[in-house]
Amino acid sequence: MEMINKDENYIKTLETIIETSFDGIYVTDGKANTILVNKSYERITGLKREELIGRNMSEFIDNGTISGVTSFWVLQNKKSKTVYQSFKSGKSALVTSTPFFDEKGEIELIVTNVRDITELKELQEKENQRKDENIKYKGIIEELKLQLANDEYIIAEDENMLNLLLLAKRVARVDTTILIVGESGSGKELFAKYIYNNSPRKNKPFIKINCGAIPENLIESELFGYAEGSFTGAVKGGKMGIFEAANKGTLLLDEIGELPLNMQVKLLRVLQDGKFERVGSNDTIEVDVRIIASTNKNLEEMVEKGLFREDLFYRLNVVQLKVVPLRERKSSVIPLVEYFLKVYNEKYDMKKSLTNEVIKYLYEYSWPGNVRELRNLVEMLVVTSVTNNICMEIMPAHVIRDVDEKNTGEKENITKLSDALEKIEKDMIFRAYDKYGNVRDAAKELGIDASTFVRKRKKYL
Repeated sequence: MEMINKDENYIKTLETIIETSFDGIYVTDGKANTILVNKSYERITGLKREELIGRNMSEFIDNGTISGVTSFWVLQNKKSKTVYQSFKSGKSALVTSTPFFDEKGEIELIVTNVRDITELKELQEKENQRKDENIKYKGIIEELKLQLANDEYIIAEDENMLNLLLLAKRVARVDTTILIVGESGSGKELFAKYIYNNSPRKNKPFIKINCGAIPENLIESELFGYAEGSFTGAVKGGKMGIFEAANKGTLLLDEIGELPLNMQVKLLRVLQDGKFERVGSNDTIEVDVRIIASTNKNLEEMVEKGLFREDLFYRLNVVQLKVVPLRERKSSVIPLVEYFLKVYNEKYDMKKSLTNEVIKYLYEYSWPGNVRELRNLVEMLVVTSVTNNICMEIMPAHVIRDVDEKNTGEKENITKLSDALEKIEKDMIFRAYDKYGNVRDAAKELGIDASTFVRKRKKYL
């Protein structure tokens, strides 16, 4: 009696395990009669177990309810068989039928495992679509890059920068005024040159003037020139200003937010009418200049405070390009590092490389100085490293401190063990996927099956 109870408990335990399996389980005897179906099989196929149990699979094949090709193949060949199947439920699955033999070597049971790969298939389709789009966009980017001057670069590895680059190319074809905003060192001048190089004016002058670098008492004469004898020290015959020099071409007014209010009025007139007078002259000069302005300031706030003319702001802000700071486009960091490493290796005839730890710190650093800071830092690492393998010993202390403090802060913010474990799991999931680029290899690396990987990755997306 005790032995019977043990057997019953064992069977119940097995049934519980089968019933709670995420995969569908379908079991037949050696004659293909259905003897067990779990809930997951019902979920995946859309069939009810009461419709299946006790009936022979041949009935279902005849009426097209399910495909029994694997089970009957196993009966004939006495080996396991795996096929891909789609069900009326709309789900897709990998179906594996495995034979179990009695003491005489005859098939006693056939256990069919049905693994739902619908999400995996959808993810793969999305991944394939993403790869196709990336190939298309990378082709566009390479074409765009070729149009830049030889010593210029634009790294567009994320969607925001890609869209910004495409917008820049569209507006380059027309003479509309453009305002480029972004933090210092983020690459505003590069976009201005890119617009110029893709414009109908590309064979005409391109002139840049930094509105914040010229003393206030000299700005007017720099922009508009001056007539002979207009002030002490004026050269004989007068001098041409920036606007005249840029006629038929493009003028970049860098750091436009630094322009004094009295000069903003005169600039507005030139933008509206294309006319001005040299300092000390009453003769009107007409010019045809395409204006691009750039700033690292918030001009809207300056307008509210009375520091920037509202009418000038709207005249400049016809099309606005916002260059995202480097810390918000982390996917561009490593490509930029690799680019500048190549540039300075070639410039100084060196063969320097970076250790993984150095790359990690460069990736996690916040880059307050943006691309300009990154370029200078890579050059410093290249020229100061005594070995070809650049290591942490020469990494600036402020970079190490920034990354270490950020990582320490993240650790201190985790107050529960479950939160810590979840953070580790999320990090491992995305690192594995970034490394291999596909679910199967990433899941294998982590020692889990693909469906579990898909479920967990979807949780963190």
